[in-house]
Amino acid sequence: MTLTSASWALASTAASSAPEPPSADASDGLCAIHQSNLFPRLSTLAKLFSADLWIVLDDVQFARRDYQHRARLAALDDPSRQQWLTLPTHLPHGRPTLINQARLVDPRRSRRTVQLLVRQCYGRSPYWGAVSEVLDALDESDRVAELARTSTIALLSALGWSGKVRDSSEIPTRQGRSERLADLAAATGSTHYVCGTGGLRYLDAGPFDAHGIPVLPFHTPVDNPLWRWARRSSSLWALSKIGPDALADQLAAQREAHHPGAHA
Repeated sequence: MTLTSASWALASTAASSAPEPPSADASDGLCAIHQSNLFPRLSTLAKLFSADLWIVLDDVQFARRDYQHRARLAALDDPSRQQWLTLPTHLPHGRPTLINQARLVDPRRSRRTVQLLVRQCYGRSPYWGAVSEVLDALDESDRVAELARTSTIALLSALGWSGKVRDSSEIPTRQGRSERLADLAAATGSTHYVCGTGGLRYLDAGPFDAHGIPVLPFHTPVDNPLWRWARRSSSLWALSKIGPDALADQLAAQREAHHPGAHA
């Protein structure tokens, strides 16, 4: 499986009008647009798995209360017991610092913390080998966004995702929040935009309608014990609990349920 990714670029300069039509080699299919999260929650991972293209929103403001530099680890046998894995982060430009500008305060110590704390939580899992491979995929970059991005791609890869990855910073767009998301989807030749429950609260579908791109709401199950913790816990818990094969089946079922042709 080949995952494509662009190099880390500076934040893009917003255009005053919609972007040019996509090139012939642009991705075609469902796209999801989301910030890079450190070992993302199962609800986030499922949304990305359902898409053919993940556009990494890497040039928006870093938020300390979000999940770019931290993950909530649920106990293997009791997911109601949780602890934060938080990586100390330096914002070189203060509060306006963009996600792709944030740096780890101590990269070596952060990598050691990740290894020790994740092993402490999930080392007894019969699927520790799969979890360990995800950890081994992390690189030595001091960029918080790159570490989070790599952790997400490693999880998707472990579950057999065959999609593509692009960075929003390489794609010119307009300034408005919904306009920008719609322009990103249009510029990559996407046919549909997969939107989670959080995004649906603020999204204006008008700019997507103007591009002829339907918005597909993405919801995770509510009647399945595995998904009860989907919006709170890192997907490392689900991987450790049921293993990569069973988890891949669960995510594939969600992809099928949300595919635009599923109910045709």
